[in-house]
Parts: sequence; structure tokens; C-alpha cells
Amino acid sequence: MRSQIVIPARLRSTRLPEKLLRRVGGKSILHHTHDAASRAAVTDGVVCAVDDPKLIAEVESFGGRALLTSVACASGTDRVAEAAAATTGVDLFVNVQGDEPEIEPAVIEAVLAQLAANPDAAIATAVTPIRDPRRLEDPACVKAVVGAGGRALYFSRAPVPHLRDGDLDGAVHETPPRFFQHVGIYAYRRDFLVWFAAAPPSTLEQTEKLEQLRALEAGKSIVVVEVASAPLGIDTAADLQAFESRFSG
Repeated sequence: MRSQIVIPARLRSTRLPEKLLRRVGGKSILHHTHDAASRAAVTDGVVCAVDDPKLIAEVESFGGRALLTSVACASGTDRVAEAAAATTGVDLFVNVQGDEPEIEPAVIEAVLAQLAANPDAAIATAVTPIRDPRRLEDPACVKAVVGAGGRALYFSRAPVPHLRDGDLDGAVHETPPRFFQHVGIYAYRRDFLVWFAAAPPSTLEQTEKLEQLRALEAGKSIVVVEVASAPLGIDTAADLQAFESRFSG
């Protein structure tokens, strides 16, 4: 099956304006993310699905492929769906967020392999154990509830599953893990993206502001793969400074 990585890239960002064009070590954040994603084994390489000519120019400056998509795309999945509609001969698409310059190629490959191994699943994604109780209370940390066979049951910004009895500090260190953070990387089948682009946002999706809930609410199957850690994305100036320190260190 042919596969391609799509990096949905939106110019406007509220907490860190035009963050994908911010430069560290002489390269933009988008360039760093593209380089990391390019090390993953996929058949049809990487394309950046962008919403502004400034991003087209940036991608072309480092020799990447760029596709101009609508500024009206409400989510990264919508942007990947638009890119998929303009692409022929590819079966599986991997969504790598443009603000994750430290994404591990092995994580991309693991998510893609999980989707290929589960032909009845529409989506594959990744989770990592939560070992800090404070992360459970952080709405920016999206929690995943995982059932038998690695099937996603729900995603939430709330601390789920709720521990009714017992010691939370002890429970977060259990093996196997009880609590998981969702890692925002997805692999999709082409027919799912066609469906997603035509389906209206669902009630749960709008409630939690999590696009993957549109799929679960409609009965689509999402499989997960457990990875060691979540990549450190860049949302704020502090995140950018921390990445710069890691990069130069």
C-alpha cells in the first residue's frame, strides 16, 4: 500500500504568531519538522499542506513539496483530507503536525504499521503512558481511554478514566499503564478522509474540541500504538526557547 506524510501547516497561530516560520539554527520550525518526517519510511515522501503563499515560499526554499489548501480548513484532518483529494495513487496518509520538529520517525512508522495491520480500522494513532498525576488535570494534555486489542474508546481533555477508589499517585505508576496521553499523530485510509471531509462536526467533537471524536461518534474504529513519549510541540515562546536550548545543546 502506498503511503504519504502530510504536514498540515497553518500560518496564523494565536499564542506564537507565525510560529512555523520562526527560525532555530538557521531553519524554520516547519523545515525542522519536514526534515524529521522525511526520515520515516514511506513510499511517497512528504508534502506540506499549507494555507498561505508565505508557507509555499518557505517550503520551496528548502526543496520540499507544498500544496496550497483552503484557509477555511477547521482542523489538521480537514487539511489532510483536502491534500488527499488532490493526490492520486496513495492509500494511506499520515498527519504530522507542523509544530513538532522533534517527531521521531519510528513513531510515524509505528502508527502507519498499526493501520496497515488492522484493515477494519479507519485511523491509527499513538498514546504514551501518563506518569504524572498533574498531567491528568491539564486540559491541554488530551487523555485516551484504550480498550482491548488497542482500540480507542474515547478521548477527552478531562481526567479519564476516573479513579473512583484507590491512590492516584500509585495508580499512575502501574504496569500495564492505566492512564494514557494521546499523541497527536494520525494515519488514515483514503476512504475515511473522503467521509470526514463530507461529515459535519459532531456533538462530542464540538464539546471537547477534538476532531478525532467525529470518527468515534460515527462508529469508526481507531487503533492505537503505545510509544515511549510524546514529542514536545511548539505552542508558546517558552516552548520555542526550550527547543532552541535542546537544539543548541
